[in-house]
Amino acid sequence: MTTPVERPDLPAPLDVLHQPFGEDVAWTRSNVGEAMPGVLTPLGWTVFGYGGELALRGGPYFAGIFSRRESLVPPRLEDRFLTTFYGRVAARADSFALIGDRMPGTSGTAVVDQILGFVPPGMVNQPDYRRAPIIAARFPYAFASTGRRVRRCQLEAEALWQEQIPRAPHLDHLGAVQMFASARTLFNRNIVIASAAVVCAITPMYEQLRRLVERSGVGDVNAFMGGYGSHAETAVVADLWAASRGRLDLDEVVRRHGYHGPCEGEISRHMWREDRTPLERMIKAYAARPDSAAPEAIETDRRREREALEKQLLAAFGPVTRPVAALTLRTAAAIIPLRGVQKAAFLQSLDLARAAARRIGEHLAEQGAIDEREDVFFLTADEIVQASLRNARDLVEQRRAKYQEYLTYDVPESWTGLPTPTLRDDNRDERPDTVTGIGVSPGTTEGVVRVVTDPTFAEVEEDEILVAPTTDPGWASIMFISKALVVDIGGTMSHAAVIARELGIPCVVNTKTGTRDLRTGDYVRIDGSAGTVQVIRRADEAGESTTESATA
Repeated sequence: MTTPVERPDLPAPLDVLHQPFGEDVAWTRSNVGEAMPGVLTPLGWTVFGYGGELALRGGPYFAGIFSRRESLVPPRLEDRFLTTFYGRVAARADSFALIGDRMPGTSGTAVVDQILGFVPPGMVNQPDYRRAPIIAARFPYAFASTGRRVRRCQLEAEALWQEQIPRAPHLDHLGAVQMFASARTLFNRNIVIASAAVVCAITPMYEQLRRLVERSGVGDVNAFMGGYGSHAETAVVADLWAASRGRLDLDEVVRRHGYHGPCEGEISRHMWREDRTPLERMIKAYAARPDSAAPEAIETDRRREREALEKQLLAAFGPVTRPVAALTLRTAAAIIPLRGVQKAAFLQSLDLARAAARRIGEHLAEQGAIDEREDVFFLTADEIVQASLRNARDLVEQRRAKYQEYLTYDVPESWTGLPTPTLRDDNRDERPDTVTGIGVSPGTTEGVVRVVTDPTFAEVEEDEILVAPTTDPGWASIMFISKALVVDIGGTMSHAAVIARELGIPCVVNTKTGTRDLRTGDYVRIDGSAGTVQVIRRADEAGESTTESATA
């Protein structure tokens, strides 16, 4: 049973984590929950939320889908695409439908289904081709220039991150405020470019590849989307492997990848550059694996599998259409890996804002405006840069209380109007024997479940099946030693799907309630093509023998 809870009594802007609107609007936490996980702090929401709003608008603007006016963040909350419900970020489903309805060759419901993994009940296509001439003029250039633009932004973000992170702990108050402001500007630009990559290149490329595979009758589209290598997240795995073999020291791993860490989309969390414990644990786990399990070997196997399928696909076409099919495959190999590159750029920018915010917090604590450094995360992005901040302690106290309260709630993945939160109940007795979602990385396997809701990975063991509410790039390191992945939210191009395909492990996303339907210690069979997770034995039925049978 779940217990409904009362709605919060704090008015906006005091309660910035609950700003509901739209009684007839279909909302979803899918997709955005991967970037902005769980309950955000006020600073996390006002930084990432504003950038996310820009991204949902700026990406389509690059392609000509939105006008210049539509690319700007509306001053009225009721006109925006994103807001918060009980600390969770949700997006209007019709904002994605608007993109599809304006794009020739697709539809609103098709785009919504691809991005969110479902279509809200009652949603219908509303085609609008008034901007079709503008799209036709701008889209080819946007598609062709996306890779160059994304890589340029990533190189710039990398250079700034390497240069400024060591300086942050030594900045005076004004310098920290200036660094925070410039980091926000950089973050906003990079997340818009990331959105443009998805809208202008990655999503259209996926659609072309899907149609090509369907016409050929060879395999499933997901089998063609792995083995590309060159992902920013798989580079983390490769470097951890090198460190486990003594070819790379921990300082160098942190220098390259220290902007990653648990729940890295939330600005208040500590990244690997601040806490190396997760890295040390991973390197130890990697060291215990045989040399035959090297990520290079996995990448080689995945590439060979994909190339073999591509040969079969090309053989299915005649001499006239085969060159077009080959061009599509080559373009996909260049475009699809951008999914990881574009994320690295805005995550490095966010980490710069994180470092600056902590330094600001130190100064505010020294001045007596707040009690301790970490209190800064319960202020907003506008508040922490003010010359004088009144009643900061009261704001922090009340917002922290609401934040802690929202952590005890469950909120649906999707709904219309206002959601009804319930108190979390992870010990309910009635749980299904089969959990279903979307199969995004093929393969079948059996193993012991490990439910991970806070990705510090302290209890994770090798060769378990990870069950998580969402994942971010920091999860790639633990996915490498796991047998499979099951995620509550996500779609075909979500982070979990992309990295699972590269690592060659089965993956099912969009289960909605997998983290509640499954428990640590359950023994299950997962089918990454069918999108099913079948419970063979419950943890309380098998006891210790379950773990032994899974790891034997």
